[in-house]
Amino acid sequence: MKVSFRYAKDSHIKCDALVLPVFEDEKTTIHPVEDSIDKEIKRVITAGEFKGSLLEVCLIHSFGKITPDRVFLIGLGKKSDFNDEHLRKCGGEIAGVSSKKSLKTVALSTPHLKTLTIPISILVEGIILGSYRFDRYRQKKDSKGLSEIILTGKKDRETATDIRYRETTAKGVFFTRDLVNTPSNDLSPSDLASAAKGIKGHGISVKVLGDKDIRKKGMYAFHAVSQGSNQKPAFIVMEYRGGKKGPIVLVGKSVTFDSGGISLKPSEGMEKMKYDMAGGAAVLGVFKVLPELNLPIHVVGILPATENLPGGSATKPGDIVKTISGKTIEIINTDAEGRLTLADGIEFAKKYKPGAIVDIATLTGACSVALGNEAIALMGNKEELMDTMQRASGISGERIWKMPLYEEYRDYLKSDVADIKNTGGRSGSLVTAGYFLKEFAGDTPWLHLDIASTAWTDNDRQYMPKGATGIGVRLLINFLKEYSQ
Repeated sequence: MKVSFRYAKDSHIKCDALVLPVFEDEKTTIHPVEDSIDKEIKRVITAGEFKGSLLEVCLIHSFGKITPDRVFLIGLGKKSDFNDEHLRKCGGEIAGVSSKKSLKTVALSTPHLKTLTIPISILVEGIILGSYRFDRYRQKKDSKGLSEIILTGKKDRETATDIRYRETTAKGVFFTRDLVNTPSNDLSPSDLASAAKGIKGHGISVKVLGDKDIRKKGMYAFHAVSQGSNQKPAFIVMEYRGGKKGPIVLVGKSVTFDSGGISLKPSEGMEKMKYDMAGGAAVLGVFKVLPELNLPIHVVGILPATENLPGGSATKPGDIVKTISGKTIEIINTDAEGRLTLADGIEFAKKYKPGAIVDIATLTGACSVALGNEAIALMGNKEELMDTMQRASGISGERIWKMPLYEEYRDYLKSDVADIKNTGGRSGSLVTAGYFLKEFAGDTPWLHLDIASTAWTDNDRQYMPKGATGIGVRLLINFLKEYSQ
Protein backbone atom coordinates (compact mmCIF):
# COMPACT_ATOMS: atom_id res chain seq x y z
CA MET A 1 0.00 0.00 0.00
CA LYS A 2 1.25 3.47 -0.88
CA VAL A 3 1.42 6.15 1.82
CA SER A 4 1.91 9.71 0.58
CA PHE A 5 1.75 13.32 1.78
CA ARG A 6 -0.13 16.08 -0.10
CA TYR A 7 0.37 19.69 0.88
CA ALA A 8 -3.12 20.95 0.07
CA LYS A 9 -6.40 21.84 1.73
CA ASP A 10 -8.49 18.86 2.80
CA SER A 11 -11.28 19.93 0.47
CA HIS A 12 -8.93 19.94 -2.56
CA ILE A 13 -7.54 16.40 -2.23
CA LYS A 14 -8.63 13.99 -4.95
CA CYS A 15 -9.61 10.77 -3.17
CA ASP A 16 -12.52 8.41 -2.61
CA ALA A 17 -12.97 9.55 0.99
CA LEU A 18 -11.66 12.21 3.35
CA VAL A 19 -11.41 10.71 6.85
CA LEU A 20 -12.44 12.92 9.77
CA PRO A 21 -12.00 11.43 13.26
CA VAL A 22 -14.59 12.67 15.76
CA PHE A 23 -14.72 12.45 19.56
CA GLU A 24 -18.11 11.65 21.07
CA ASP A 25 -17.90 14.61 23.44
CA GLU A 26 -16.54 17.05 20.83
CA LYS A 27 -18.67 16.23 17.79
CA THR A 28 -20.13 19.75 17.59
CA THR A 29 -16.66 21.28 17.22
CA ILE A 30 -15.34 19.32 14.24
CA HIS A 31 -12.44 20.97 12.42
CA PRO A 32 -14.00 22.77 9.42
CA VAL A 33 -13.45 21.46 5.88
CA GLU A 34 -15.52 23.82 3.71
CA ASP A 35 -18.85 25.52 4.39
CA SER A 36 -20.88 23.52 1.87
CA ILE A 37 -19.90 20.12 3.30
CA ASP A 38 -19.63 21.33 6.91
CA LYS A 39 -23.38 21.99 6.82
CA GLU A 40 -24.04 18.41 5.70
CA ILE A 41 -21.86 17.04 8.50
CA LYS A 42 -23.68 19.22 11.03
CA ARG A 43 -27.07 17.99 9.77
CA VAL A 44 -26.04 14.35 10.21
CA ILE A 45 -24.82 14.99 13.76
CA THR A 46 -27.81 17.13 14.76
CA ALA A 47 -30.18 14.42 13.47
CA GLY A 48 -28.43 11.91 15.74
CA GLU A 49 -27.31 9.77 12.79
CA PHE A 50 -23.71 9.95 13.99
CA LYS A 51 -22.79 10.13 17.66
CA GLY A 52 -19.01 9.70 17.54
CA SER A 53 -18.98 6.50 19.61
CA LEU A 54 -15.86 4.37 19.27
CA LEU A 55 -15.55 2.76 15.81
CA GLU A 56 -18.87 4.25 14.63
CA VAL A 57 -18.75 5.09 10.92
CA CYS A 58 -20.75 7.45 8.71
CA LEU A 59 -20.10 8.10 5.01
CA ILE A 60 -21.41 11.35 3.53
CA HIS A 61 -21.34 11.81 -0.26
CA SER A 62 -19.98 15.21 -1.27
CA PHE A 63 -21.79 15.37 -4.64
CA GLY A 64 -19.07 17.65 -6.01
CA LYS A 65 -19.21 20.20 -3.18
CA ILE A 66 -15.57 19.33 -2.40
CA THR A 67 -12.97 17.33 -4.36
CA PRO A 68 -13.09 14.16 -2.18
CA ASP A 69 -16.02 11.96 -3.25
CA ARG A 70 -17.06 11.33 0.34
CA VAL A 71 -16.47 12.44 3.89
CA PHE A 72 -15.73 9.47 6.14
CA LEU A 73 -16.60 10.15 9.79
CA ILE A 74 -15.00 7.73 12.25
CA GLY A 75 -15.95 7.83 15.94
CA LEU A 76 -13.20 7.96 18.56
CA GLY A 77 -15.45 7.59 21.60
CA LYS A 78 -14.95 9.70 24.72
CA LYS A 79 -11.74 11.73 24.72
CA SER A 80 -10.89 10.79 28.31
CA ASP A 81 -11.00 7.06 27.43
CA PHE A 82 -9.10 7.29 24.15
CA ASN A 83 -5.80 5.42 23.78
CA ASP A 84 -3.31 4.08 21.22
CA GLU A 85 -5.16 0.81 20.72
CA HIS A 86 -8.43 2.63 20.01
CA LEU A 87 -6.70 4.62 17.26
CA ARG A 88 -5.16 1.46 15.79
CA LYS A 89 -8.60 -0.19 15.80
CA CYS A 90 -10.07 2.88 14.08
CA GLY A 91 -7.48 2.35 11.35
CA GLY A 92 -8.58 -1.26 10.98
CA GLU A 93 -12.23 -0.17 10.81
CA ILE A 94 -11.37 2.34 8.07
CA ALA A 95 -9.67 -0.45 6.10
CA GLY A 96 -12.62 -2.81 6.53
CA VAL A 97 -15.28 -0.27 5.51
CA SER A 98 -13.12 0.87 2.58
CA SER A 99 -12.96 -2.71 1.32
CA LYS A 100 -16.74 -3.18 1.60
CA LYS A 101 -17.39 0.13 -0.17
CA SER A 102 -14.64 -0.41 -2.79
CA LEU A 103 -12.73 2.71 -1.76
CA LYS A 104 -9.23 2.77 -3.26
CA THR A 105 -7.81 5.98 -1.79
CA VAL A 106 -8.49 7.65 1.54
CA ALA A 107 -7.10 10.94 2.81
CA LEU A 108 -6.43 11.50 6.50
CA SER A 109 -7.03 15.06 7.63
CA THR A 110 -3.75 15.99 9.31
CA PRO A 111 -5.16 19.19 10.90
CA HIS A 112 -7.85 17.00 12.48
CA LEU A 113 -5.40 14.36 13.64
CA LYS A 114 -2.95 16.83 15.15
CA THR A 115 -5.51 17.57 17.86
CA LEU A 116 -4.85 14.04 19.16
CA THR A 117 -2.06 13.36 21.63
CA ILE A 118 -1.38 10.02 19.93
CA PRO A 119 0.89 9.72 16.85
CA ILE A 120 -0.91 9.73 13.47
CA SER A 121 1.33 6.85 12.43
CA ILE A 122 -0.65 4.48 14.69
CA LEU A 123 -3.81 5.17 12.67
CA VAL A 124 -1.88 4.52 9.45
CA GLU A 125 -0.54 1.28 10.95
CA GLY A 126 -4.08 0.16 11.78
CA ILE A 127 -5.25 0.85 8.21
CA ILE A 128 -2.33 -1.08 6.72
CA LEU A 129 -2.73 -4.07 9.06
CA GLY A 130 -6.50 -4.10 8.50
CA SER A 131 -6.10 -4.14 4.71
CA TYR A 132 -4.59 -7.66 4.68
CA ARG A 133 -6.36 -10.28 2.58
CA PHE A 134 -5.48 -13.95 2.00
CA ASP A 135 -6.93 -15.00 -1.36
CA ARG A 136 -4.14 -17.21 -2.73
CA TYR A 137 -6.48 -20.17 -3.19
CA ARG A 138 -9.42 -18.29 -4.68
CA GLN A 139 -9.97 -18.15 -8.43
CA LYS A 140 -11.46 -14.70 -8.03
CA LYS A 141 -9.02 -12.42 -6.23
CA ASP A 142 -10.14 -9.66 -3.87
CA SER A 143 -9.48 -6.36 -5.65
CA LYS A 144 -11.63 -4.13 -3.43
CA GLY A 145 -9.00 -3.10 -0.90
CA LEU A 146 -7.31 0.24 -0.38
CA SER A 147 -4.30 1.08 -2.53
CA GLU A 148 -3.27 4.47 -1.13
CA ILE A 149 -3.38 6.46 2.11
CA ILE A 150 -2.91 10.21 1.68
CA LEU A 151 -1.93 12.46 4.57
CA THR A 152 -3.01 16.05 3.99
CA GLY A 153 -0.90 19.02 5.02
CA LYS A 154 2.82 19.64 5.25
CA LYS A 155 5.06 16.58 5.46
CA ASP A 156 6.44 16.08 8.95
CA ARG A 157 9.80 14.27 9.04
CA GLU A 158 9.23 12.58 12.40
CA THR A 159 5.79 11.33 11.35
CA ALA A 160 7.11 10.13 7.98
CA THR A 161 9.95 8.21 9.68
CA ASP A 162 7.57 6.56 12.15
CA ILE A 163 5.18 5.60 9.34
CA ARG A 164 8.04 4.00 7.38
CA TYR A 165 8.99 1.99 10.48
CA ARG A 166 5.40 0.78 10.95
CA GLU A 167 5.04 0.00 7.23
CA THR A 168 8.14 -2.18 7.48
CA THR A 169 6.95 -4.05 10.57
CA ALA A 170 3.60 -4.61 8.82
CA LYS A 171 5.47 -6.39 5.99
CA GLY A 172 6.74 -8.84 8.60
CA VAL A 173 3.21 -9.31 9.96
CA PHE A 174 1.82 -9.98 6.46
CA PHE A 175 4.60 -12.50 5.75
CA THR A 176 3.74 -14.30 9.00
CA ARG A 177 0.00 -14.24 8.31
CA ASP A 178 0.56 -15.71 4.85
CA LEU A 179 2.60 -18.58 6.29
CA VAL A 180 0.10 -19.37 9.07
CA ASN A 181 -2.90 -19.19 6.72
CA THR A 182 -1.25 -21.60 4.26
CA PRO A 183 -2.64 -25.15 4.59
CA SER A 184 -0.24 -27.84 5.79
CA ASN A 185 -0.33 -29.72 2.47
CA ASP A 186 1.49 -26.67 1.06
CA LEU A 187 3.55 -25.92 4.17
CA SER A 188 5.47 -28.96 5.39
CA PRO A 189 8.60 -28.64 7.55
CA SER A 190 10.71 -28.61 4.38
CA ASP A 191 8.48 -25.88 2.91
CA LEU A 192 9.01 -23.80 6.05
CA ALA A 193 12.76 -24.32 5.62
CA SER A 194 12.44 -23.10 2.02
CA ALA A 195 10.59 -19.99 3.25
CA ALA A 196 13.50 -19.31 5.62
CA LYS A 197 16.05 -19.79 2.84
CA GLY A 198 14.03 -17.39 0.71
CA ILE A 199 14.87 -14.48 3.01
CA LYS A 200 18.58 -15.17 3.48
CA GLY A 201 21.04 -12.56 2.28
CA HIS A 202 21.31 -8.91 3.35
CA GLY A 203 23.11 -10.01 6.50
CA ILE A 204 20.95 -13.08 7.17
CA SER A 205 22.36 -16.61 7.03
CA VAL A 206 20.26 -19.78 7.12
CA LYS A 207 21.24 -23.35 7.98
CA VAL A 208 18.88 -26.33 8.01
CA LEU A 209 19.60 -29.57 9.88
CA GLY A 210 17.82 -32.63 8.48
CA ASP A 211 16.60 -35.82 10.10
CA LYS A 212 20.03 -37.47 10.32
CA ASP A 213 21.78 -34.41 11.80
CA ILE A 214 18.97 -33.86 14.31
CA ARG A 215 19.51 -37.37 15.69
CA LYS A 216 23.28 -37.04 15.47
CA LYS A 217 23.16 -33.96 17.71
CA GLY A 218 21.02 -35.83 20.23
CA MET A 219 17.79 -33.85 19.79
CA TYR A 220 15.63 -36.90 20.40
CA ALA A 221 12.80 -35.02 22.15
CA PHE A 222 12.26 -32.91 19.04
CA HIS A 223 12.75 -35.89 16.75
CA ALA A 224 10.20 -37.96 18.70
CA VAL A 225 7.42 -35.59 17.67
CA SER A 226 8.13 -36.19 13.97
CA GLN A 227 8.10 -40.00 14.07
CA GLY A 228 4.44 -40.50 13.12
CA SER A 229 4.70 -38.43 9.93
CA ASN A 230 6.31 -39.25 6.59
CA GLN A 231 7.35 -35.59 6.40
CA LYS A 232 10.90 -35.31 7.70
CA PRO A 233 11.64 -32.71 10.40
CA ALA A 234 13.79 -29.66 9.73
CA PHE A 235 15.76 -27.79 12.39
CA ILE A 236 16.08 -24.28 10.97
CA VAL A 237 18.74 -21.88 12.27
CA MET A 238 18.86 -18.24 11.11
CA GLU A 239 21.33 -15.56 12.06
CA TYR A 240 21.38 -11.79 11.62
CA ARG A 241 24.50 -9.89 12.63
CA GLY A 242 23.34 -6.29 12.86
CA GLY A 243 25.56 -5.42 15.79
CA LYS A 244 27.68 -6.73 18.64
CA LYS A 245 24.95 -6.56 21.27
CA GLY A 246 23.27 -9.87 22.01
CA PRO A 247 22.79 -12.30 20.67
CA ILE A 248 19.11 -12.59 21.36
CA VAL A 249 17.90 -16.05 20.35
CA LEU A 250 14.27 -16.32 19.21
CA VAL A 251 12.92 -19.87 19.36
CA GLY A 252 9.60 -20.38 17.57
CA LYS A 253 7.38 -23.44 17.90
CA SER A 254 7.02 -24.73 14.34
CA VAL A 255 4.61 -27.68 14.29
CA THR A 256 3.24 -27.34 10.75
CA PHE A 257 0.26 -29.54 11.60
CA ASP A 258 -0.72 -30.85 15.01
CA SER A 259 -3.24 -33.70 15.15
CA GLY A 260 -2.21 -34.44 18.74
CA GLY A 261 -0.45 -37.63 17.66
CA ILE A 262 -1.55 -40.82 19.42
CA SER A 263 -3.29 -38.58 22.00
CA LEU A 264 -5.52 -37.50 19.13
CA LYS A 265 -7.36 -34.18 19.24
CA PRO A 266 -11.14 -34.00 18.61
CA SER A 267 -11.92 -33.67 14.89
CA GLU A 268 -13.98 -30.50 15.35
CA GLY A 269 -11.74 -27.52 14.69
CA MET A 270 -8.70 -29.64 13.86
CA GLU A 271 -8.36 -27.89 10.49
CA LYS A 272 -7.08 -24.84 12.36
CA MET A 273 -4.10 -26.79 13.67
CA LYS A 274 -2.14 -25.69 10.62
CA TYR A 275 -1.63 -22.59 12.81
CA ASP A 276 0.55 -24.49 15.28
CA MET A 277 3.65 -23.09 13.60
CA ALA A 278 2.60 -19.48 14.31
CA GLY A 279 5.51 -19.00 16.73
CA GLY A 280 8.04 -20.03 14.10
CA ALA A 281 6.23 -17.93 11.50
CA ALA A 282 6.49 -14.90 13.82
CA VAL A 283 10.25 -15.43 14.07
CA LEU A 284 10.42 -15.61 10.26
CA GLY A 285 8.35 -12.42 10.04
CA VAL A 286 10.88 -10.66 12.26
CA PHE A 287 13.82 -11.88 10.17
CA LYS A 288 12.03 -10.87 6.97
CA VAL A 289 12.32 -7.19 7.92
CA LEU A 290 15.42 -7.07 10.15
CA PRO A 291 17.76 -5.90 7.34
CA GLU A 292 15.36 -3.10 6.36
CA LEU A 293 14.99 -1.98 9.98
CA ASN A 294 18.78 -2.08 10.38
CA LEU A 295 18.61 -2.76 14.12
CA PRO A 296 22.08 -2.77 15.73
CA ILE A 297 21.76 -6.20 17.34
CA HIS A 298 22.83 -9.81 16.82
CA VAL A 299 19.77 -12.07 16.49
CA VAL A 300 19.53 -15.85 16.08
CA GLY A 301 16.30 -17.59 15.07
CA ILE A 302 15.61 -21.27 15.77
CA LEU A 303 12.63 -23.13 14.29
CA PRO A 304 12.31 -26.86 15.13
CA ALA A 305 9.85 -27.71 12.33
CA THR A 306 7.84 -30.93 12.30
CA GLU A 307 4.37 -32.42 11.97
CA ASN A 308 2.70 -34.27 14.87
CA LEU A 309 0.69 -37.19 13.48
CA PRO A 310 -0.35 -40.67 14.64
CA GLY A 311 1.18 -43.64 12.85
CA GLY A 312 2.85 -46.99 13.30
CA SER A 313 6.14 -45.36 14.30
CA ALA A 314 4.62 -42.47 16.28
CA THR A 315 5.71 -41.68 19.81
CA LYS A 316 3.38 -43.19 22.42
CA PRO A 317 2.27 -42.10 25.89
CA GLY A 318 4.72 -43.60 28.37
CA ASP A 319 7.73 -43.33 26.05
CA ILE A 320 10.88 -41.73 27.46
CA VAL A 321 13.07 -39.52 25.26
CA LYS A 322 16.40 -37.81 25.80
CA THR A 323 17.09 -34.15 24.99
CA ILE A 324 20.30 -32.67 23.61
CA SER A 325 21.34 -31.91 27.21
CA GLY A 326 20.91 -35.53 28.29
CA LYS A 327 17.86 -34.76 30.42
CA THR A 328 15.11 -37.37 29.99
CA ILE A 329 11.40 -36.69 29.49
CA GLU A 330 8.52 -39.07 30.14
CA ILE A 331 5.81 -38.44 27.55
CA ILE A 332 2.43 -38.50 29.29
CA ASN A 333 0.48 -36.91 26.45
CA THR A 334 1.68 -36.76 22.84
CA ASP A 335 -0.47 -33.66 22.32
CA ALA A 336 1.90 -31.78 24.64
CA GLU A 337 4.46 -31.97 21.84
CA GLY A 338 5.39 -28.32 21.39
CA ARG A 339 7.36 -28.27 24.61
CA LEU A 340 9.39 -31.28 23.42
CA THR A 341 10.47 -29.40 20.30
CA LEU A 342 11.19 -26.25 22.32
CA ALA A 343 13.20 -28.13 24.96
CA ASP A 344 15.79 -29.08 22.36
CA GLY A 345 15.44 -25.69 20.66
CA ILE A 346 16.19 -23.84 23.91
CA GLU A 347 19.08 -26.16 24.80
CA PHE A 348 20.54 -25.64 21.31
CA ALA A 349 20.13 -21.86 21.72
CA LYS A 350 22.32 -21.88 24.84
CA LYS A 351 25.41 -22.72 22.80
CA TYR A 352 25.34 -19.13 21.46
CA LYS A 353 25.85 -17.83 25.03
CA PRO A 354 22.93 -15.45 24.43
CA GLY A 355 22.02 -12.29 26.27
CA ALA A 356 18.52 -13.75 26.29
CA ILE A 357 16.41 -16.54 24.83
CA VAL A 358 12.82 -15.70 23.90
CA ASP A 359 10.55 -18.57 22.89
CA ILE A 360 7.21 -17.90 21.24
CA ALA A 361 4.68 -20.69 20.88
CA THR A 362 1.06 -21.71 20.47
CA LEU A 363 1.69 -23.86 23.51
CA THR A 364 -1.44 -24.40 25.62
CA GLY A 365 -5.21 -24.40 25.30
CA ALA A 366 -5.16 -23.23 28.91
CA CYS A 367 -3.93 -19.84 27.71
CA SER A 368 -7.38 -19.23 26.24
CA VAL A 369 -9.06 -20.29 29.49
CA ALA A 370 -6.92 -17.86 31.49
CA LEU A 371 -6.73 -14.85 29.15
CA GLY A 372 -9.29 -15.35 26.40
CA ASN A 373 -8.21 -13.93 23.05
CA GLU A 374 -7.02 -10.64 24.47
CA ALA A 375 -3.47 -11.16 25.72
CA ILE A 376 -0.28 -13.16 25.33
CA ALA A 377 0.87 -15.04 28.44
CA LEU A 378 4.37 -14.01 29.52
CA MET A 379 6.70 -16.01 31.75
CA GLY A 380 10.40 -15.70 32.43
CA ASN A 381 13.29 -15.98 34.84
CA LYS A 382 14.57 -12.37 34.75
CA GLU A 383 12.42 -9.43 35.90
CA GLU A 384 14.48 -6.87 33.96
CA LEU A 385 13.95 -8.82 30.74
CA MET A 386 10.21 -9.06 31.39
CA ASP A 387 10.13 -5.29 31.95
CA THR A 388 11.74 -4.78 28.53
CA MET A 389 9.06 -6.99 26.97
CA GLN A 390 6.37 -5.00 28.81
CA ARG A 391 7.72 -1.77 27.26
CA ALA A 392 7.68 -3.40 23.83
CA SER A 393 4.07 -4.44 24.44
CA GLY A 394 3.13 -0.85 25.26
CA ILE A 395 4.59 0.32 21.95
CA SER A 396 3.17 -2.43 19.73
CA GLY A 397 -0.26 -2.70 21.38
CA GLU A 398 0.14 -6.49 21.55
CA ARG A 399 -0.90 -7.01 25.14
CA ILE A 400 0.92 -9.37 27.46
CA TRP A 401 0.12 -10.62 30.96
CA LYS A 402 2.77 -11.90 33.32
CA MET A 403 2.14 -15.32 34.86
CA PRO A 404 3.94 -16.75 37.95
CA LEU A 405 6.51 -19.53 37.91
CA TYR A 406 6.49 -20.59 41.56
CA GLU A 407 9.01 -23.31 42.41
CA GLU A 408 6.15 -25.51 43.65
CA TYR A 409 5.08 -26.00 40.01
CA ARG A 410 8.15 -28.22 39.59
CA ASP A 411 6.40 -30.86 41.70
CA TYR A 412 3.59 -31.04 39.13
CA LEU A 413 6.15 -32.27 36.58
CA LYS A 414 7.84 -34.96 38.68
CA SER A 415 8.17 -38.30 36.92
CA ASP A 416 8.65 -41.67 38.61
CA VAL A 417 10.83 -42.93 35.76
CA ALA A 418 12.48 -39.90 34.08
CA ASP A 419 13.97 -36.53 34.96
CA ILE A 420 10.71 -34.74 34.12
CA LYS A 421 7.35 -35.47 32.49
CA ASN A 422 5.90 -33.43 29.65
CA THR A 423 2.64 -32.45 31.32
CA GLY A 424 1.49 -31.89 34.89
CA GLY A 425 -2.21 -32.41 34.26
CA ARG A 426 -5.02 -29.87 33.92
CA SER A 427 -4.38 -27.88 37.09
CA GLY A 428 -2.19 -24.86 36.35
CA SER A 429 -1.41 -26.22 32.89
CA LEU A 430 -0.62 -22.80 31.38
CA VAL A 431 2.14 -22.16 33.90
CA THR A 432 3.38 -25.74 34.27
CA ALA A 433 4.05 -25.73 30.51
CA GLY A 434 6.12 -22.59 31.04
CA TYR A 435 7.88 -24.15 34.03
CA PHE A 436 8.77 -27.17 31.90
CA LEU A 437 10.61 -24.85 29.48
CA LYS A 438 12.26 -23.00 32.36
CA GLU A 439 13.93 -26.28 33.34
CA PHE A 440 15.78 -26.26 30.01
CA ALA A 441 16.62 -22.55 30.01
CA GLY A 442 18.42 -22.98 33.33
CA ASP A 443 20.29 -19.82 34.37
CA THR A 444 20.24 -18.31 30.88
CA PRO A 445 18.00 -15.21 30.77
CA TRP A 446 14.78 -16.47 29.20
CA LEU A 447 11.25 -15.39 28.32
CA HIS A 448 8.29 -17.47 27.18
CA LEU A 449 5.40 -16.06 25.14
CA ASP A 450 2.31 -18.28 24.82
CA ILE A 451 0.33 -17.07 21.80
CA ALA A 452 -2.06 -20.04 21.60
CA SER A 453 -5.17 -17.89 22.08
CA THR A 454 -4.05 -14.83 20.10
CA ALA A 455 -2.38 -16.21 16.94
CA TRP A 456 -5.73 -16.93 15.26
CA THR A 457 -9.08 -15.16 15.20
CA ASP A 458 -12.38 -16.69 14.09
CA ASN A 459 -13.85 -13.23 13.41
CA ASP A 460 -12.69 -10.00 11.79
CA ARG A 461 -11.26 -7.78 14.53
CA GLN A 462 -10.56 -4.36 13.01
CA TYR A 463 -6.86 -4.53 12.10
CA MET A 464 -6.78 -8.33 12.48
CA PRO A 465 -8.89 -9.88 9.70
CA LYS A 466 -10.28 -13.39 10.23
CA GLY A 467 -7.58 -16.07 10.28
CA ALA A 468 -3.93 -15.67 11.22
CA THR A 469 -3.24 -12.51 13.23
CA GLY A 470 0.54 -12.33 12.86
CA ILE A 471 0.72 -11.75 16.60
CA GLY A 472 4.18 -11.41 18.08
CA VAL A 473 6.00 -9.91 15.10
CA ARG A 474 5.59 -6.28 16.13
CA LEU A 475 6.09 -7.22 19.78
CA LEU A 476 9.39 -8.99 19.11
CA ILE A 477 10.68 -6.25 16.80
CA ASN A 478 9.99 -3.62 19.44
CA PHE A 479 11.57 -5.86 22.08
CA LEU A 480 14.74 -6.13 19.99
CA LYS A 481 14.71 -2.37 19.45
CA GLU A 482 14.30 -1.69 23.18
CA TYR A 483 16.96 -4.26 24.10
CA SER A 484 19.48 -2.81 21.63
CA GLN A 485 19.23 0.72 23.06
